[in-house]
Formats: sequence, C-alpha cells, structure tokens
Amino acid sequence: MRQVARIGSLLAAAALWQVLTVTDARLWLRFDRLPSLDEVAARFATELTTSLYYLDLLQSLLRILTGFAIAAVAGVAAGVLVTRSRRAGPLLLPLLEVVRPIPAIALVPIAILLFPADEQGIVFITFAAAFFPVMVSTRHAVRALPTLWEDAVRTLGAGRRHVLWHVVLPGILPGVFGGLSVGMGVAWICVISAEMISGEFGVGYRTWNAYTLVDYPAVIVGMATIGLLGWLTSAAVELAGRRVTRWLPRGEGSAA
Repeated sequence: MRQVARIGSLLAAAALWQVLTVTDARLWLRFDRLPSLDEVAARFATELTTSLYYLDLLQSLLRILTGFAIAAVAGVAAGVLVTRSRRAGPLLLPLLEVVRPIPAIALVPIAILLFPADEQGIVFITFAAAFFPVMVSTRHAVRALPTLWEDAVRTLGAGRRHVLWHVVLPGILPGVFGGLSVGMGVAWICVISAEMISGEFGVGYRTWNAYTLVDYPAVIVGMATIGLLGWLTSAAVELAGRRVTRWLPRGEGSAA
C-alpha cells in the first residue's frame, strides 16, 4: 500500500507539472518558462543514447564514493577518539568545532589553492561535507552507550581494545549509520556545487553548462539525475545499516 502511495504521489506531481507547463500557467509562479514533461522526457531519451551522459554519471559517482568512503572511516575514528581519549579529546575537539560550522562548499577556494588538480579538490569538498555529520553522530552515539555494558565486560577481564571492538563499535552502529545517511545527502549537495564551480565533467558541471546555454530541458534532466543518484546512494546506505544492525530489536510494524 505504501509503494502504491509513493508511486501515486510521483505520478500526480508529474501530471501537475505537465498541465501547468502545457497551459503556460502563471499563478504567481511562471510555469510558462519551464519545459513540459514530454520535452524533458524526449531530452532524457536523447541523453541516454550519448556516452557523455554516462561519463558524467561515472565521474560524479567516483567523486562521491571516494570522498564519502574516506569521510566515513575518518569520521567514525575521530568521533570515537575525541570521546574516548582523555588526551586527544581536548586537543582535537576545539579545532573540529571551529571548522565544523564552515560550509564545505565555502572551502572551494582553499581546495583550488591546496590541490594540484580539480579532481582532488572536488573529492576533498565531498569528504569535508560528509565528515562532520559522521563525526558528530559517532560522538553522540559513544556518549549514549550505557556504561553498564563496558563495566560488565571489564569485570570479566577485558582490555581497552577488546571493549572498543566488541562493545563500543557494535553499540554505536545505529548512530553511525544515521550520520552516514545524513552525510551522503550533504555530500551530494556539495559535490554538485563543486562540479558547477570548478569541474570539467560530472552531472553538476553538465547541468550548469546546460543552463548557460539556455537548454532548460537538459537542466531538468540533470536535476532529475542528481535526485535519482542521491536517492539510490542514500537508500544503499540505509539498506547497509539495516543489514549490519539486524541484531537490534525491532518495533512492531517496522518491517512494513
């Protein structure tokens, strides 16, 4: 039933778009300037036959997956370190908290200056975007762990490393995957913006290039492609989270 409702909402939105654009509606918002759904569909079908479209897809996916993977590892490690280490916490946390409010896209000039290639700079922007949601969620997840778990394991003679691998890391997985899901969404926003500013390939670059050429159907195709890629990658993260945390108790109806 939920799937029917989801598909129905998408179809209703598409039908509304078609009606408003075909009739050149001007209801405060000017739909007469937007391409109709059939124009977008025709352009999308054309794009699917070109190798450049798939090259852009591959380029954006490589950038997002590379930056996100590095951010996932570094974010979890940093979150655990600043929370569990009495030495590292006071040293690293102030620096991280000062940098965290800076939007990742504002780091584009720094990336251009630091890295010899645009590709490395865009991956860095993607990393910076995903790192802080993962780090913050990990930090809060570590703090929320019941102290009883660690005390019980230590009573049985377990050392710090054993506690970390068998108590802390499994216990924070739900919180970590929450941060990963948020980080993936933010990373897509920033990688597309970075591609528009300094990229040569990628979905963001191609969408902005279409706008400068006043090719509005191609702009909508680019936007739809970005939305689809973001949805698929976020769904993959959530699916991985459900698989990894399968041992957790589920509420009634959660599988629906």
